[in-house]
Amino acid sequence: MNTAPEIAPGTTLADALRQALLDPLENRILLTHALGISRVELITQSERRLTQQEAQRLSQLIQRRRAGEPIAYIVGEREFYALALEVNPSVLIPRPETELLVELALERLPPHGRVLDLGTGSGAIAIAIAHRRPDAQVSAVDVSEPALAVAGRNAERHRVHLRLLQGDWYTPLHGERFDLVVANPPYIRADDKHLAHGDLRFEPSGALTDRADGLSALRAIVRDAPSHLAPGAWLLMEHGYDQAAAVRQMLAERNFADVQSWRDLAQIERVSGARWTG
Repeated sequence: MNTAPEIAPGTTLADALRQALLDPLENRILLTHALGISRVELITQSERRLTQQEAQRLSQLIQRRRAGEPIAYIVGEREFYALALEVNPSVLIPRPETELLVELALERLPPHGRVLDLGTGSGAIAIAIAHRRPDAQVSAVDVSEPALAVAGRNAERHRVHLRLLQGDWYTPLHGERFDLVVANPPYIRADDKHLAHGDLRFEPSGALTDRADGLSALRAIVRDAPSHLAPGAWLLMEHGYDQAAAVRQMLAERNFADVQSWRDLAQIERVSGARWTG
């Protein structure tokens, strides 16, 4: 494994940025995190010299990143939909492409609507919706108790109300119906080589893969959705880059209306959904 150089005490902030040998943006993120300063202070204090404790702390962070640990887990935070969210290895790191799911949900959410977020993880989707639409009644479900704890802290941080429920998909809902259901379930195939590379190595495997063909969680969500959707309500799901056609077929076979898929900024069909007519 490649190792990062030790950052020596007395090194200026400007020199530390150059010596870290990471991506320039990652250098700045780790340095501001290690020192507890802002990006503006990093510039205005560029000739400030690191103390021994600061140099040691920065070197440790750099070594963790060089070992492949995601930046978001190192600093304990990731921005999503302009909201800073706590993340740790109990939850997936929110991705920019998932913001498409939030946009589509907000467009289809009626006034004072009841929203259900399945597999909420850090609470990113549910909190983004609740933050933008404080009139909505937002429920969030996850099978993981540690993930729900993270979601709860994030909701408190951004002063939004979420009803957090532990269970497998719809099981804790006891026949409740919603005006909108959103989900970003595990959809990576069990044999996908990407699971052994990059950030995915550090993220919770149960939130990434269904340990099957990548479609089993999506099938379960579609299968049981009609029992939890009000007439006219939408079901919206994020999925893999090559799964849109399969998800549309699931929805059509379950007699949903207005079945369609939407492309993300990379022009990948990232979200599919449909309307339940009842």
